[in-house]
Amino acid sequence: MLYSTLLYTTGLFNNPSASWVTIILAVVFITLAMREFRELNGGYLSYGEGVGLGTLTAAISGLLSATYGMIYTSFIDPTIMDQIIEANRERMEEQGQLSDEQIEAAMETMQAFQSPGITFFVGVLGAVLGGLLISLIVAAIMRRNRP
Repeated sequence: MLYSTLLYTTGLFNNPSASWVTIILAVVFITLAMREFRELNGGYLSYGEGVGLGTLTAAISGLLSATYGMIYTSFIDPTIMDQIIEANRERMEEQGQLSDEQIEAAMETMQAFQSPGITFFVGVLGAVLGGLLISLIVAAIMRRNRP
């Protein structure tokens, strides 16, 4: 939530590097959760436990982030979605790969998915799927099966 607020207030929400920081943070927190579980479980962590724990961690994080995002975009700064859409429009125009009609169609599609319910659902689903992928890798590295 702090990272999201930082991105929104500084205008870096459309910076491609920001998504890499989000992925790195997810890897770090999922790894920490698995390490803590392994320590509390006598030093053992099966692959399935790791994947389940990492996915659950991501799901909880996604729920919290999506809820915060809804609150932020609905009450704190309702103009942020318009700013994001406008930044996307500018980026598409700068790339010059799409016609004006295609850019307009893309903008209409973005606005259609701007409702709080859809944004919340996509945020949670994205966090769970991303967390699952990260967990599959991290659990393979962190696992220690009982002898």
